Amino acid sequence: MNEKLYKTLGVSGGISIAMGVLEIMIGLSFGILTIVGGAKLLRAKSNITF
Repeated sequence: MNEKLYKTLGVSGGISIAMGVLEIMIGLSFGILTIVGGAKLLRAKSNITF
């Protein structure tokens, strides 16, 4: 009984670590894309007329 619980908790912990790494990678990529998009907008600011 204890071995089955130990294996289940190990798998759950591994999945949690993997999901955490994926969330960090996705967050970093979205952050970089946002910064790049903002830089492009600032560079083209002089071309915008209202």
